[in-house]
Amino acid sequence: MNHYDFRVVEDKWQRYWEEHGFYQVEEDASKPKYYCLEMFPYPSGRLHMGHVRNYAIGDVVARFHTMRGYNVLHPMGWDAFGLPAENAAIQRNIHPSEWTRHNIEYMRSQLKRMGLSYDWRREVTSCLPDYYRWTQWLFLQLYHNGLAYKKAAAVNWCPSCNTVLANEQVVNDACERCGTAVQKRELEQWFFRITKYADRLLDNLDKLDGWPEKVKIMQANWIGRSEGAEILFPVKGFDEQLAVFTTRPDTIFGATYMVLAPEHPLVDKLISGRPNEGAIRSFIAKVTAQDELDRTAEHTEKLGMFTGGYCINPATKEEIPIWIGNYVLMGYGTGAIMAVPAHDQRDLDFARKYGLKVRVVIQPPDGDLDGETMVEAYTGPGSLVNSGQFNGLPSEEAIGAITKFLEEQGLGRFQVNYRLRDWLISRQRYWGAPIPIVYCDECGTVPVPEEELPVYLPMDVAFKPTGQSPLVEADEFVHTECPRCGGKAKRETDTMDTFVCSSWYFLRYADPHNESLPFAKEKVDYWMPVDQYIGGVEHAILHLMYARFFQMVMSDLGLVTVDEPFQNLLTQGMVLKGGIKMSKSKGNIVDPDHIINEYGSDTARVFVLFASPPEKELEWSDEGVEGAFRFLNRVWRLVDAYADQLGEPGILDLDRLTKQERDLWRIVNRTIKKVTEDVEDRFNFNTAISSIMELTNALYLYKESAGEVNRDLLAEALEKLLLLLAPFAPHITEELWSRLGRTESIHLQKWPDYDEEALQVEEMTIVIQVNGRVRDRLVVPVDMAEDELKERALALPRVQEFVDGKKVVKVILVPGKLVNIVVK
Repeated sequence: MNHYDFRVVEDKWQRYWEEHGFYQVEEDASKPKYYCLEMFPYPSGRLHMGHVRNYAIGDVVARFHTMRGYNVLHPMGWDAFGLPAENAAIQRNIHPSEWTRHNIEYMRSQLKRMGLSYDWRREVTSCLPDYYRWTQWLFLQLYHNGLAYKKAAAVNWCPSCNTVLANEQVVNDACERCGTAVQKRELEQWFFRITKYADRLLDNLDKLDGWPEKVKIMQANWIGRSEGAEILFPVKGFDEQLAVFTTRPDTIFGATYMVLAPEHPLVDKLISGRPNEGAIRSFIAKVTAQDELDRTAEHTEKLGMFTGGYCINPATKEEIPIWIGNYVLMGYGTGAIMAVPAHDQRDLDFARKYGLKVRVVIQPPDGDLDGETMVEAYTGPGSLVNSGQFNGLPSEEAIGAITKFLEEQGLGRFQVNYRLRDWLISRQRYWGAPIPIVYCDECGTVPVPEEELPVYLPMDVAFKPTGQSPLVEADEFVHTECPRCGGKAKRETDTMDTFVCSSWYFLRYADPHNESLPFAKEKVDYWMPVDQYIGGVEHAILHLMYARFFQMVMSDLGLVTVDEPFQNLLTQGMVLKGGIKMSKSKGNIVDPDHIINEYGSDTARVFVLFASPPEKELEWSDEGVEGAFRFLNRVWRLVDAYADQLGEPGILDLDRLTKQERDLWRIVNRTIKKVTEDVEDRFNFNTAISSIMELTNALYLYKESAGEVNRDLLAEALEKLLLLLAPFAPHITEELWSRLGRTESIHLQKWPDYDEEALQVEEMTIVIQVNGRVRDRLVVPVDMAEDELKERALALPRVQEFVDGKKVVKVILVPGKLVNIVVK
């Protein structure tokens, strides 16, 4: 008996696979293609158990489809730009490129130790010039097609550090470095016009049948399409009108005040020269420094100040006061709302707090609301009141009628609005892809010619403790020549949001070494769309939305054919320990290196796949890891015991099998059917592994009770066991396969088919009841006649005890399950 030395086994086969280019693939028209992709990681330094789970899931899918005859693309790369590398540069005095390179090398070695079936020739790294050259090229395609533009937008500004802060660097409205209160400042920044694709992004969700419904709902809510009216409120004393979007124009007669976002451009004009101007500006500074999600959260107190200005309600012609409020955002709608406190709870709370008028304009069918006393806003349908010529009109009809009325008055129009905003891609950071734009006093904004790409990120830069981007003071980078007139020019010093890099990487995998284009269309068209995309649900909105947008743009530009990148999506659950997410701050991190060193990567893989369905959270269990290790050892001992005794299985003569042998053959085929369906149709890896464990138990039982084993049957059964286990535990199955004398890799074998005929059960167990209570069980042939079955049931000694001396009223038979004898 040979000991299961997982260290030797795993090292041996990892070297073999790498030396023989095992998982390298090319386009092959003779096979159906399958593109399996896990979201590429940020190279933070070390893998965590969430990574292990994600990549183990993807590897099972890839290996399974390879064995099913598909030409499988399964690549890996690195989402390598980002703020942590800059923080490392400041904190550890190490260049971001060096820190990133070191992390990639270590994490790549960890991935290889897991035995993952990646085609490493296709590895992409987003921070290398051979990749970000094409990120810049794609920026130019958007720019030339009117989809990239520059405008003023607010940023987080630390006045002490004298630098822009990322949202992640703002903690409790203060700079995480120095604690100074953060301010909002307007800067000219670059945007992608994703709103042009809002309807398409929304409508295409109906095509994504392979996506979780919750993810599609999240995306639909983020796009936030709503129909309503844009209404114009003339501002008293100014030659201006306030535009408001509302989905409830039927309530306009109940609009008793207006609330503006503190950032609204009209606010400055309204408060200038007012006695309380200073207090209002202090309020504005405090509110605008807060996180927008916190400002609009339900639990946040709604605060406001009166500007001193008034506007005219276009329906009632009355003057209504203009307030500013913390719960109105400039980035949503028009930055102004008409407040209808009787029919909006938020507005009602605000009105009660500040003593503002409440007017009921919709009465429910069975109610009589009073604006003076109501404590809960009425938001349902009803009939209009206090609404002039529209009194008595059902509210649903009034929406269209009032919109038409406002259009005739030149004070409103029907409009579709979106929550989705254009994608701000500018980052005032160093470690990102440079934006290929220069500014010339003569020519203005000039795109860098494609032949001059990439615009290299300079390496010789100085990082300041304040966190200010060193690009601003990198003179050799900033000062350049205008590509249009040859005069003096300055480069754009903002870099691109790292989401830009991750919005097209799946296309580069199809053609990673192309030096003429980001990818060849024919290669992308062969592999795309991604058949199975796997990653965390935290990426359900931004990354997936941006990747879909990029795919649609490239489809419109003729660069690709398909307009949706990911056909099927799996969002795996988090790995927990002690009921909470693993994190360094909680002190509950489990290091994958430790698990692999102690038990092997096959054990780590089997545990994370067996412990929970992939879409559910996984609770870490040391006992569960040990259980997975014991299971693999059982498989090892079982196969190793016959390694020298069994050759290739002969032709199995099913007619000559004993009952015990037929039962085992039935279990083998049942397991093949169950595992195939669990992996292919449901991704129920946990129940698939459970079935493999049951087959292992059945083989041990046969081995121990059969006396002399049927060698052809056992050889066939052990082969099937290893083939089924191979995608889950690739190293141990490869080793045991070779020990059985098989010369070609197990991972190149055809996935086993099951024999439908072998699944037929010869006997069944029938529950015997008397008056509905179980009294015995009976094993009978599946084709036994009903009358004979009833006779056998009545003859059972345990049944006779409860029937003797009583009258049998009737015998109820549920085919294949039970016999119930009713007596009295």
